[in-house]
Amino acid sequence: MPLQSPVSDHRSVWHTLSESEALQTLSVTANTGLSGEEVSRRLEQYGRNSLPASKRRGPWLRLALQLHNPLIYVLLVAGAVTFALKDYVDAGVIAGVVLINALIGFIQEGKAEKALNAVRAMLASRATVLREGERHEIDAALLVPGDIVLLESGVRVPADLRLVRVKNLRVNEAALTGESMPVDKGTEPVGSDASIGDRTCMAYSGTVVSFGQARGLVVSTGQLSEIGRIGTLVGEVQTLVTPLTRRLDQFARQITLFILAAGLITFLFGYFVREMPMLDIFLAVVGLTVAAIPEGLPAIVTIVLAIGTRTMARKNAIVRRLPAVETLGSVTVICSDKTGTLTKNEMTAVRVMLPNHTLDVTGAGYAPEGGFHCDGVPVEAAQDEALQDLARCALLCNDAQLKHDAAKGWQLVGDPTEGALLTLAHKAGLDPIETATSTPRIDEIPFESEHRFMATLHHDHAGHAFVLLKGAPEHVLGLCVQDASDPLRNGTAWEARMEDAARVGQRVLALARCDMRAGTTALSMADITRRFTLLGLVGLIDPPREEAIAAVAECQRAGVRVKMITGDHVVTAAAIGRQLGLSADHALTGETVESLDDQSLQRVALETDVFARASPEHKLRLVAALQAQGELVAMTGDGVNDAPALKAADIGVAMGHKGTDAAREAADLVLTDDNFATIARAVREGRVVFDNIKKSLLFILPTSGGEAGVILLAVFAGVPLPVTAGQILWVNMITAVTLSLALAFEPAEPGVMRRSPRKPSEPLITRILGVRIAYVSLLMIAVTFAVFEWEIARGSSLEVARTAAVNMLVLGELVYLFNVRHFTASAFTRDILTGNKIALWMCALLIAFQLLLTYAPPMQQVFQTAALDAASWLVILTLGLVKFLAVEVEKFVLRRLHVRSM
Repeated sequence: MPLQSPVSDHRSVWHTLSESEALQTLSVTANTGLSGEEVSRRLEQYGRNSLPASKRRGPWLRLALQLHNPLIYVLLVAGAVTFALKDYVDAGVIAGVVLINALIGFIQEGKAEKALNAVRAMLASRATVLREGERHEIDAALLVPGDIVLLESGVRVPADLRLVRVKNLRVNEAALTGESMPVDKGTEPVGSDASIGDRTCMAYSGTVVSFGQARGLVVSTGQLSEIGRIGTLVGEVQTLVTPLTRRLDQFARQITLFILAAGLITFLFGYFVREMPMLDIFLAVVGLTVAAIPEGLPAIVTIVLAIGTRTMARKNAIVRRLPAVETLGSVTVICSDKTGTLTKNEMTAVRVMLPNHTLDVTGAGYAPEGGFHCDGVPVEAAQDEALQDLARCALLCNDAQLKHDAAKGWQLVGDPTEGALLTLAHKAGLDPIETATSTPRIDEIPFESEHRFMATLHHDHAGHAFVLLKGAPEHVLGLCVQDASDPLRNGTAWEARMEDAARVGQRVLALARCDMRAGTTALSMADITRRFTLLGLVGLIDPPREEAIAAVAECQRAGVRVKMITGDHVVTAAAIGRQLGLSADHALTGETVESLDDQSLQRVALETDVFARASPEHKLRLVAALQAQGELVAMTGDGVNDAPALKAADIGVAMGHKGTDAAREAADLVLTDDNFATIARAVREGRVVFDNIKKSLLFILPTSGGEAGVILLAVFAGVPLPVTAGQILWVNMITAVTLSLALAFEPAEPGVMRRSPRKPSEPLITRILGVRIAYVSLLMIAVTFAVFEWEIARGSSLEVARTAAVNMLVLGELVYLFNVRHFTASAFTRDILTGNKIALWMCALLIAFQLLLTYAPPMQQVFQTAALDAASWLVILTLGLVKFLAVEVEKFVLRRLHVRSM
């Protein structure tokens, strides 16, 4: 077991120590590293540089726990009753439903273990270290605090490092912080309150070196590293139940209590008041129980969710957990990461500031599509000489490459900033090969963090030589000759334009040129003096996706608030937030979030749309604060830093294309196109799914209520039961596999994305829904008893009267299907026949089954039915039409009361 150490004691302050202090704390020198004996001792003390394996429940226990659900208990009771009645077919169907639900839960179990495995995969597998003065390549799991690690371009950082030597180092920390741009690293310590993204003297495990070289001191390994801490957070976060699961559990408990109470009251009344024989009243109670249990409901819910899953998969949203389909339709807040979700995660030049004018650049990402505009007027790039000079510098003073792939589109090889400049040159009409051939590069001074610029020497084929320069404006401007008399060209004017660009979140680069003596073949730092002419400034940003802007607006119209939580700088985050249509005037930083208590954070979380410089803990607190206010929260993200919040949210949405495995495994939904707009479509589909589940409830429950009511009325009235338990099971089974199934294919209700989200606390059976169920149940009882009593009155046998009652129940459900396809809208429309053709086929199938039940001798023997004459069918059809019209009258009243949904 690893011991306490200076590593844990200094875990949060390594970035505040100087190189010498950090080396001294861990008793090591940067030139030699640790000895083999010391490595062995520390490996035993600190443990391996890996995350601990998660505890797993055995498969049998996991499977057994899937049955620990009130609704499953009700189904098991229904199965036992049907089996006791020797209706083995129905008992098998119910057992199948239970098994399917258990298997779905069993497969989806273990989400936390998978998430931890994915976080573990973020750790580097190999590392180059300096031990006893020699370089060694070792298994990264064998790194210990005090090891000296050597970094170079393209490698994954194997542990948390305090950098002690740096050469032009840039590290891509997007997976950890969400910041899209590689971060320039150095060795100078920073303040104790610096966020992870601002700790420039640190390199964290799981991040990738984009450029340069470095030597780093291992300060934290395994669980004590930042990525290990995130893994711990993922493991500690409890997966929340979905709204649908909550509502179904609540409904199952309610219906169980109702059935027990109704059965007990019926038994006591029949036995003591009506003095019915024990066996007769027991069979009546069994029939009541079978009637009241909506055994087809779980199967229908699963089918509706599965259809929603298939529909969403066609729209680039892969559902990892079935109830998540409906959950998206219930969300009230979407918390989204910025980089790669709301933005393209591709740097883009959006503004060109030339000496005499400023141009806006259209198009986003590395695809060379777009153009230039001056004050909203299109500009012909080839005719703008100043633009051509700047674009030529952007193209030639550049080490990146853009490649086009038919399947993946434009792909960047190199630095994102240089990729944006290449795209800018393409948009200006320059051909990279032709330009490089006509003015080849002779020499260069590569970018270094000390001077923060890159310079290249070129010549044309006429012998002219010139130097192109690009870099940080504050450095490049100092090397340019300024014209103090020209208000457009002096330093003050350029600085004002830089500040304007920075205020809207743009990163600014300066480009310059100077002529050299003919025949110059080498370039040195001595040549880089105050002799350059400033060609202009370029403003770059990782722009929001155009479709994301529209999707945010659609979510807001649907009553869903969108909040952006990112690790990026607050100015950049606010600028992107404004472009997305968010309220970004009061953007908050993670530092502010950390300083607030829970109560204050809950208030701020509701009022604020943009949060910047947020760590994994900040994201978790924000999600918890919103949930504490009764909000149902969806969290999107793509980095390992998003994994804990993705799991803690009511529904986690990960990016499938550029996202990390850790994020995908922690999420419920994966977007294959990494597009926020897909979330808006998924929200719409989630609402359709829940509507169809409610329609299924609205259809199944009045049937169960009507059947149970018929039996209750018969017992209390002292008349023979109009239907037997076997006949009730037939009705439930045949309507569940035909009419109920048809509702799973219902299209969206009109205005589904113009209504407010459901309240998370709203019960499954709302007051209006309950009134409809009670009303239709009474209608079912009335028409069924009417047919039964009419048959008895005209001298029909009990078998004929019961057959008429069974057919009345089925026909009552058939006509009600056309009522329920719209909550309150009239059924007298054309689309009632064309909107869902599957419903028509299911009605035809149901009619065929009922004719078999009524006239086929084997079915007559099994279900104790008898043939009906024309008069019986006429009464049944007439009462069915009356029932249909009665429901339409109730819907008309609701429309007059402006009720549109239930």
